[in-house]
Amino acid sequence: MSELFGDDPREVATDASAALGPLADRMRPRRLEEYVGQEKLLGPGRFLERAAGGLLSQSLILWGPPGSGKTTLARLLAAQSRMRFVPFSAVLSGIKEVREVMAEAERNFARGGGRTLLFVDEIHRFNKSQQDAFLPFLEKGEIVLVAATTENPSFELNSALLSRARVLILEPHAPESLARLLRRAVTDTERGLAGRVVVDDACLLRIAHAADGDARRALNLLETAAGLVRDGGAITEETLATALQTKVLAHDKSGEEHYNLVSALHKSVRNSDADAALYWLARMLRAGDDGNYVARRLVRMAVEDVGLADPFALRVSLDAADAFHRLGSPEGDLALAMAAAYLARAKKSNAVYRAFGAALEDVELTTAEPVPLHLRNAATRLMKESGYGAGYRYVHDDPAAAKEMTCLPPSLAGKRYFPPPKGTA
Repeated sequence: MSELFGDDPREVATDASAALGPLADRMRPRRLEEYVGQEKLLGPGRFLERAAGGLLSQSLILWGPPGSGKTTLARLLAAQSRMRFVPFSAVLSGIKEVREVMAEAERNFARGGGRTLLFVDEIHRFNKSQQDAFLPFLEKGEIVLVAATTENPSFELNSALLSRARVLILEPHAPESLARLLRRAVTDTERGLAGRVVVDDACLLRIAHAADGDARRALNLLETAAGLVRDGGAITEETLATALQTKVLAHDKSGEEHYNLVSALHKSVRNSDADAALYWLARMLRAGDDGNYVARRLVRMAVEDVGLADPFALRVSLDAADAFHRLGSPEGDLALAMAAAYLARAKKSNAVYRAFGAALEDVELTTAEPVPLHLRNAATRLMKESGYGAGYRYVHDDPAAAKEMTCLPPSLAGKRYFPPPKGTA
């Protein structure tokens, strides 16, 4: 394994070829002092304070979106703790290679070579039985596992592994943090773009917003923009328009972020916030969610949250679904927006939702009693002779039947799922 420490053991060394690499790789922090963001984890009184001081002993799971600094943080913690850093990708290698690396780390420790920080990128790519291969090594002091994942560890990692490691959540970078990182890249004479381009703070902030919290993407966008101007030239709004082109939103249509967006849309509608509903709808559609799926969700909102307060809301949402089905995107998107805005602004009632839920619960928890005889259909003479329909009262001719004739099974007689109509006793 190549040594990762330079003259200062806290500094991560770089290859000679690094100067030829992409800007995002060249600007990767070499010392913890250069690390930008994640203030909730680093700094005085924070969880990683001791680890940043060279006392990392607990295995870690770093959970965060792409470009939040997981790999960089692992490298820097290894350097601070004077551990050998061994990177490993779950995409490119398997459990056989993991065991070989673990065995080599144990031999290295026995020879006096110190501890090893094994960094496993995208650990969620290993299935839960494969993850068991890490367990025997996590109890030993010579190896510290730091794993990175973009997926929710609660769903993707097995409980035994989670119980032996601390999960740390890395947040997307704030635009202001990314703007500072971009300014450093513009002014850095060794690794950055110093002397090559001129760019004002407003343009850097626009790039930061376009990157959606991803430091790697922000630096790539800056490098793309710099490649569109001559040396010493200025990056202008026109340059940025060319470099940024169409914004691509990070979104997994079957993963957690998909359901987070669905939840945000539904709860905004429920809260009668039409502005938020339109924003989350736009996020879902812009990220590539299927408009037919969104339409089905809007129909659900109409019956769950608007309900009898505005029965026409169901018709609006069904018409919007039909319009989208006929037109597709982008023409049909406006129909979905119209329905979302209507549902958000409509009066709300979850009475049907709650009442039907209570009825379903009674179906599950009570005996399935026979239908009372007076409610049965007497389709044949034998059925009529057996008492089917006996005692049934036709409410149109006998209005008192509405109060005097029960329609529930005997064990549920008098049960109310709905409150009584207004104006009734």
